[in-house]
Amino acid sequence: MSASNAASQQADRDRGSGFAAEMERDAAHREKARSAKPLRRLIPYIMRYPALLAAFAVFLVLASGLTLILPGAFRLVVDCGFGGAPNSDLCSVFSIGPDLSGYFLAGMAVAFCLAIASAFRFYFISRLGERVVADLRRAVFDHLLTLSPSFYVDTRTGEVLSRLTTDTTLIQTVVGSSVSVALRTVATTVGALALMVFVNWQLALMVLALGPVILLPILLFGRRVQRLSRESQDELANASARAGESLQAIETVQAFTREPEESHRFRDVVESTFAISLKRIGVRAAMTAVIFTVILTGLIAVLWFGAVQVQAEAITPGAMTQFVMYAFVAVSGVGMLTETYAEVMRAAGATERLMELLSARTDISAPAAPVVLPALVRGELSFSGVTFAYPARPEANALDNVSFDIQAGETVALVGPSGAGKSTIFQLLLRLYDPASGVITLDGVNARQVEPQELRRQLAVVQQNAPLFSGSVAENIRFGRPGASDEDVKSAAIAANADDFIMALPEGYDTQLGESAGTLSGGQRQRIAIARAVLRDAPVLLLDEATSALDPESEQVIQAAFEAAAKDRTTLIIAHRLATVRNADRIIVLEDGRVADQGTHDELLGREGVYKRYIELQFGQA
Repeated sequence: MSASNAASQQADRDRGSGFAAEMERDAAHREKARSAKPLRRLIPYIMRYPALLAAFAVFLVLASGLTLILPGAFRLVVDCGFGGAPNSDLCSVFSIGPDLSGYFLAGMAVAFCLAIASAFRFYFISRLGERVVADLRRAVFDHLLTLSPSFYVDTRTGEVLSRLTTDTTLIQTVVGSSVSVALRTVATTVGALALMVFVNWQLALMVLALGPVILLPILLFGRRVQRLSRESQDELANASARAGESLQAIETVQAFTREPEESHRFRDVVESTFAISLKRIGVRAAMTAVIFTVILTGLIAVLWFGAVQVQAEAITPGAMTQFVMYAFVAVSGVGMLTETYAEVMRAAGATERLMELLSARTDISAPAAPVVLPALVRGELSFSGVTFAYPARPEANALDNVSFDIQAGETVALVGPSGAGKSTIFQLLLRLYDPASGVITLDGVNARQVEPQELRRQLAVVQQNAPLFSGSVAENIRFGRPGASDEDVKSAAIAANADDFIMALPEGYDTQLGESAGTLSGGQRQRIAIARAVLRDAPVLLLDEATSALDPESEQVIQAAFEAAAKDRTTLIIAHRLATVRNADRIIVLEDGRVADQGTHDELLGREGVYKRYIELQFGQA
């Protein structure tokens, strides 16, 4: 098996195991909303657009008012047009003519105005909802980029992406649709109830008496529906995570012929999601049956009493028609609010989860008064008594009282067994973490006193199995320095021995790599990553076994390029290859998080210590 294929398969295994670990860590991570209070956090985002909000409010009032006018128009048709009460005061005031055409034309005019008002109401609130969600997604993603790696140790990446997509879509539905429907329904329902009292207070009291009876099953069933909805969302998230885990490591799954088992595991999660959804559907169906029974029985009783009133001439047929229409508006409004309630509660939970992300604070913060680095950074580094433990393993020190100095322009190799602390030194230099004690300096300036981004601009890093991004080859190389010219990009690729294979691609530097550059070999991906670091042209170069995935010929060419590049910059290399170790100006030997020894290759071999034993184990007695 080639080195590049081995590295690729190892990356797949790492991604798969990472997804599995994320699932275990997040079994009960998502906090759920128990009320609509979290939606208050959306108010600042909504209030950024007062013009859209005002336009929506105007057309909401207009549409609600026109909706309440229609029952009055039907009363005129019945009493004045059909002769239900031709001598009433309303007929004398609103008399249009001897035939019915005028009444129906007036009704059509009201309906047309209602349609226009409703269309504008929908447009403005939908635009506001889309704008708020776009701002919210951008704010959350921008904040996520500032969080330290320790945050992602305890939070599943798939869960974060779900919050950015699914949860924000729920919020968009509420802000751009459900809230509009709810406000319109509340306005028309309150208006209808007031006009019902005006038309006939006795019938209005009967309808109002139905309110508590309708709300009782809503309260009884609503909480169970809400709980089942949350469980369904959790199971759906687990199903997505299960699928992502398998697909991210598809080569490993197929290589070990695990397709049936993975399919069975995913099927179990999907069926669990279905079972919970079925329970939720059953509860909502039962709630709907109870509510409909109460509403229809109550309305029939109201109509019965109203018919008796019409027969006794206590109320006109037109007034009764108007009242029934208002009662229908009020009762249907209550039913619509119950439907909207479930969506609002789901959106409240989504808002709460998004606000959790926005309220998360990074472990790495910029100082209140940051120290400005010199215009020309030399690259002199120093570790003084540095002790550090990863947040996920606070009881085990990754570095224990580590001290060393690196002169500007010096090339230093870090060697030692896995877990000795080599990569941890790189992460602390990049200030992805801060040490528990001790001081790290760049050109004599404490790293904690420098703005993190300013510090990182002075370093270029090539990780082992360095990730690439979707986009063209040139865009991936230019990731190291966004403003670089095409000539600079090509020069960096030549220095990394990548130009030849790039020019052989279908579109050269404009070739689209796709997700994770899966069409390239491990060595090709690594050379693009090396070109990216070369292009950055930072005073400090960090190489995390940067040539591990290359064939010997390419490694020799790149090694020569790095030696030329290292003349003007400080270079730290995590090395496992003898050629890399021998060419370093100095070697720092790490063991169990401590500096075991340091010196040149020949010096360390002559001491009969840790380094000689490591070299013999790694490369053989010769």
